[in-house]
Amino acid sequence: MGPDATVTGPGRQRAAEPDGEVAPVGVEPTTAWSEYLAAARQLDGVRRSAAAAAGEQARSAEAAREELTVVRTGLASQQERLRELGVPAISLVPSPPELTEAARSMAGGPAAVLAALRAARGRAEAADDALAARGRFRPGSWPAWVRNFLVYGPLALLVPLIQVGVFVATGVGPASVAALICGLPMPAVAFVAGWVGIGRVFRADQGERLDRTVRFGALVCLVPAVLVTAGLLLALLAG
Repeated sequence: MGPDATVTGPGRQRAAEPDGEVAPVGVEPTTAWSEYLAAARQLDGVRRSAAAAAGEQARSAEAAREELTVVRTGLASQQERLRELGVPAISLVPSPPELTEAARSMAGGPAAVLAALRAARGRAEAADDALAARGRFRPGSWPAWVRNFLVYGPLALLVPLIQVGVFVATGVGPASVAALICGLPMPAVAFVAGWVGIGRVFRADQGERLDRTVRFGALVCLVPAVLVTAGLLLALLAG
């Protein structure tokens, strides 16, 4: 240290100028420390942001995997139901433009994939609701006895209505007696025709047996015939 240098504080040194003033030499320690702290805080902020982004991506990826499992299960069930309804298999496979659009919508990372899967799940659930609403108007989805009544009922009423028509047209006479006699075995014929017709009109699910509700069908075919026969018999006897 020269004879003209003066120490004014720790870590700081001033040199004498020609006019007797002293000039600062070096950097203020407080300024360097402040810059260091600012850089450390900035680095910590970057680290925290990166960790948060990585954690969010990990959570989005896990949620996307779970969502994908749910969507795959729902689509498999829908495909099976649509095949049963006669939809061609080629119509159930996405086309190349659809695949391109789906890939474009998922190019933004796990969060975009999760959003696309959730949108797909919403559309699949809407399709399920549409299929369920359509199924309510299909006799094949009704209870067995209600569905079978659509076949047994008209056949059971056919011959009794003919008998009543003959009696109204001809009155008490040989034609009414013949119609009454011919109508006696008709409940059995109507039941057999209904039993066969149910097998032709409706189809059972794979591995299941078609329920023809035999007792209910026999009752439906027998009751109208008994009532009409009893009524015609009383009318003939009264005449």
